[in-house]
Amino acid sequence: MDTVPDWTFLTNHAHVLLCIARDPGIRLRDVAHHVGITERAAQRIVADLTTTGYLTVAREGRRNHYQLNPARPLRHPLERDHHIGEILAILTE
Repeated sequence: MDTVPDWTFLTNHAHVLLCIARDPGIRLRDVAHHVGITERAAQRIVADLTTTGYLTVAREGRRNHYQLNPARPLRHPLERDHHIGEILAILTE
């Protein structure tokens, strides 16, 4: 029996990071659409990721350009010996 669970292995924060890793010039409206969250939720997540050093945001004309910091460690105690770049390298291939 193949039932689809109503949960995912990755958080919305991880999904936002993946969207940005794939397209550093992506609009938050498009991030929200791909992740399945509101644009405001996408803004909050980007603010979280920026505050904690996982992302930097630079304004380029009328758009934002995002830069990931792949050396930042994962936050959970079980994964602290790994960095975000390891996950992004696997999931963005």
